[in-house]
Amino acid sequence: MRILVTGSTGHLGSALLNQLKGSDYEVKITSRNKPKGNEHFEWIYSDLFSGEGLEEAVKDVDVIIHSATSPNKHSKVVEVSGFNELLRRAKHIKHFIYPSIVGIDKIPFNYYKHKLEAEILLENSSIPHTVVRATQFHHFIDNLFLSRPVLKRYIVPGNFKCQSVDVNEFANHLIGIVDKGPQGKIQDFGGPDIVTIREMAELKIKINNENNKVLSISLPGKLFKAFSDGGNTNSTRKKGRVTFEDYLRSKIT
Repeated sequence: MRILVTGSTGHLGSALLNQLKGSDYEVKITSRNKPKGNEHFEWIYSDLFSGEGLEEAVKDVDVIIHSATSPNKHSKVVEVSGFNELLRRAKHIKHFIYPSIVGIDKIPFNYYKHKLEAEILLENSSIPHTVVRATQFHHFIDNLFLSRPVLKRYIVPGNFKCQSVDVNEFANHLIGIVDKGPQGKIQDFGGPDIVTIREMAELKIKINNENNKVLSISLPGKLFKAFSDGGNTNSTRKKGRVTFEDYLRSKIT
């Protein structure tokens, strides 16, 4: 079986490649930039923004794990129109695996709306597929909210709830789906704990023995309320075992 991994230079793509090394699968990878140390897999250039290289990337593969994404720049083009072009060229695929995000149907955030549009495009296509949503990754929360204290303070958004999950655990989950065949939309994959961003900041301060403090601010609007209400979490799907504390401690050692 030949697998194509898109977005091979991203966090999820890199985690997938690390776990696919030495597997029985024949793996092909694609991205705009060639991953460093890529002696294990055949790499093909492709760009979801322009559509260049997509035809060659999907050629002669049986399964696609689509880890390519663009939460900030050109999100609409990459997540929707570029994704639609990929699907148009992938009608021969036996199994298209689409990693998505918990809460995209509840939270009024443009990137999430685009991910939901992509889910619908795939579900309405003739391509056999599996859609699986995950909660946010540990590194994403850390980099977005806790990477740069200002005046020795982590400024965090009020009571934002989070159920962060380890990217390697989710990558392993996706690989396990390959042999199961297309299943449509399946159950979410969430992290082991539901906590606030404030609690995560306090944990980081404790583990790293920092002198920083936490400044929690509340904001008006539907977006803030959706995250505060835990729209990005799923308490019934605590599948991950690696906690945010485990993640923080792994960065020290």
